Amino acid sequence: MGCLAGQTVGWGAVMFGFNSRPPDPAVVGDRWRDMWLERLQAPLFLETWLKHQRRDDLWVQGSPCEDYDKIECPVYAVTGWADCWPNTVLRLLENLPSKVPRRGLVGPWGHIYPHIAFPGPGTGFLQEAVRWWDRWLKGIQNGVDAEPCFVGYVMERVPANANHRERSGRWIAQSSWPSPAVSVRRLHFANGRLGSAERTTSSFSICSPQSCGLCSGEYMPWYAPRKTAQLPLDQREDDAKSACFDTEPLSGPLDLLGTPIVSLCLESDKRVALVAARLCDVAPNGASSLISFGILNVAQREGREAPQYLTPGKRYTVTLRLNDTGYRVVENHHLRLALSTSYWPMAWPTPESPTLTVHVEESHVNLPVRESAVGECEAPVFGAAEGAEPMATTVMRAGHDARTISRDVETGVVSLEIVKDAGRTHFSHNGIEAESVTTERFSVHDEDPLSACAEYSCDYGVGRGGWQARTRGRLRMTSTPVDFVVEARLEAFEGDSSVFEREWNFRVPRDAF
Repeated sequence: MGCLAGQTVGWGAVMFGFNSRPPDPAVVGDRWRDMWLERLQAPLFLETWLKHQRRDDLWVQGSPCEDYDKIECPVYAVTGWADCWPNTVLRLLENLPSKVPRRGLVGPWGHIYPHIAFPGPGTGFLQEAVRWWDRWLKGIQNGVDAEPCFVGYVMERVPANANHRERSGRWIAQSSWPSPAVSVRRLHFANGRLGSAERTTSSFSICSPQSCGLCSGEYMPWYAPRKTAQLPLDQREDDAKSACFDTEPLSGPLDLLGTPIVSLCLESDKRVALVAARLCDVAPNGASSLISFGILNVAQREGREAPQYLTPGKRYTVTLRLNDTGYRVVENHHLRLALSTSYWPMAWPTPESPTLTVHVEESHVNLPVRESAVGECEAPVFGAAEGAEPMATTVMRAGHDARTISRDVETGVVSLEIVKDAGRTHFSHNGIEAESVTTERFSVHDEDPLSACAEYSCDYGVGRGGWQARTRGRLRMTSTPVDFVVEARLEAFEGDSSVFEREWNFRVPRDAF
């Protein structure tokens, strides 16, 4: 909460590229060029977003949580545990007005529809959606309103693989949410362990290398249209850069369903600090799999509307709400809570590297444990995934994706490089040929938070016969102790002729980041 997400830069850069593409003359006629040139003058989204670092009117207007009582229509909320918005469904189910019909569905998926979902299993989601609309738009009494309020997929551990296609687990259903089957189990810190024993009086300190977080996977795993390695890696590398606390090996399975919450009593030696918490499943062989994580900008501990700088040496009690999850930890595995002061590139580093001191006696972890069958319903049997036939295409140039983490031994810079090359494709229905190549590079030096750098390039081409247009965009963001610094350049070409060039060079003051 309250952190500048690396995805702010990434999505701002993606839209920088998307917004530059021209309209189709076959659709809009001869005015396509004037429309394109006008489009190329659009503002840079990233500049707008950076100028609104607090939770102000720009963000509030799109947030249902500002006033759930305004929602009156029936709600069928859907997400995936691997998505960047895994929390929306349970929050809606919990907070919608009592008169509003509701249903929630959460699978193991990333940011993609359930009928084409990865990692699987997918569902016959389109049939489910039609049944919902038949009931609430057409008034057909098909029994949807008598079905479980919440259907979720409880995942089982699989070996950490950023590319896996299927997730083992099982569907469960609850008649209501919050569920009476889920209770809070509190664990305390003690001597490097997590347990239910009485609290002890002690403290520990954390100051993580800036590259901690590179094993996290994508902020928004998005699998359309190709398989790409976007899920978390084995967490042991990030664990080594964190303060870790382990439970004893479990004597039986433990089902987690809901929101893990970490409460910390801490003090910082800097005015701005972030703390990241990861909940991991550790196998007997030491392999560490990410279950959930949460990040907090401690200067925004009381809300994103009015940041409050920290007083070095003063104690604060803060709460980290980790992402919602459905997960089974099996016998002989143990849970690990890993705490760090960096989580790159999920969160932009603070201006200085803070050392956080955590006071054990006033800190704990609350786990959402599903330990009874109260309110449990029979899980639905979904139909086979269905969808329209994909449009006919011909691959003119094959694409490829790549994700590389590297360390320059001479300079000490650690980099994550992502290539997404969609190739060139001919669309039979309209004769269009389109291609795109985007690259992202996130780099940082472990000892220098001000070395953080995000770079993005996008090359788009579209054409039909003698009409050919392409754009080339470049964006780079760095920071100083007081500013975010952005440089960007956009070029557009009709055929081989340059028709547009534009550059951005600006600074935005950091606001408690």
